[in-house]
Amino acid sequence: MPSIMPVHDLHLLLPFALPSAAEAATALHGLKNAALDKLLARATLEERVIGEDFQRTLPHERWIARRFGAVTPADTRYSDDAPLASFMLLADGGTPGDALWACIEPVHVRIAHDHLVLIDPDTLGVHTEEARKLLEIARPVIEDLGMTLQAPTPLRWYVSGEALGALAGASPLRATGRNIEIWLPHEARTGQRSRAWMSAWMKLQNEVQMAWFEHPLNLERESRGLPAINSIWLHGQGALRPVKTPFARVMSIAAATRGLALAAGVKPSLPPESFAELANASTGAHGATLVELDPFTAPFIEQDWANWNASLKSLETAWFAPALQALTDGSLGRLSLTLCGDTGSVTVSITCADLRKFWRRRPIAALLIE
Repeated sequence: MPSIMPVHDLHLLLPFALPSAAEAATALHGLKNAALDKLLARATLEERVIGEDFQRTLPHERWIARRFGAVTPADTRYSDDAPLASFMLLADGGTPGDALWACIEPVHVRIAHDHLVLIDPDTLGVHTEEARKLLEIARPVIEDLGMTLQAPTPLRWYVSGEALGALAGASPLRATGRNIEIWLPHEARTGQRSRAWMSAWMKLQNEVQMAWFEHPLNLERESRGLPAINSIWLHGQGALRPVKTPFARVMSIAAATRGLALAAGVKPSLPPESFAELANASTGAHGATLVELDPFTAPFIEQDWANWNASLKSLETAWFAPALQALTDGSLGRLSLTLCGDTGSVTVSITCADLRKFWRRRPIAALLIE
């Protein structure tokens, strides 16, 4: 007799779960995931989005923005749109109101041979107390320039002000490890660099950099072999707008996803450790459940394919194999997977009926789109 599950329609969002075609041979070398292989082989392809090399947002950011309606169909010609900062602010406990907000993160910019390179902010090891000190230094600089600042969390700050206009910045992970020149803020939807808006941003950035330069906090970090926090990065600018969601439950640690859920009237929760724990996380809600799982980001960004491979094996045990069994015995009606890469994404869906379509033999390599 099929077990009773609290979710009949499950959608897994998997950022950085899809390596590029060029990286696939290394990333997938020796990998054996019988459950995932069968799920993908039998699945129905719902959507394939082929991204571009210089898009400033990430595929999973654009996906959630579209699914929740933060980007309307009329906006789809602007392929970079993922105006998520105001929703992130909401998730972090701030009050967006109707203002235009941008997220600012403290970062390290490394000097290379003839250019500047952004380092992944998540690798900097900034402690909460360090972040608070950095904010204390930066706050008067930001406010003296006529900008409103909210900092409900130590490492994500939010600014709003007419001086920034409609600047759009690149997601930090989009620019990480690359020459930052092409990723600097530009005018949203035109790609142009407005002189007035860029001047305001450069003034803010430069004054914060000077305030932090050779500060005892950074000197102490460098004495421990850690990179100095020497700059700030702007991204996600947009205003809160009415959204809706096809999901009755949303489970994620990502601020943007949680904020979109809150704006749609859905209280988000943390993702469970495994498919089996969904039963314990049940709230009695009816409808589809979105679970965002993110074990891949760090190894993908670092090109650490051994750990990326290990993460996929862990999901095989915790999620894919039990989900396949639940589809087989009818306790799960539908499983959807959205696998994202650096620029593109693929969404597939599987039902019990699909599992009987033995003639379908799509390998994971067939999904590689970049």
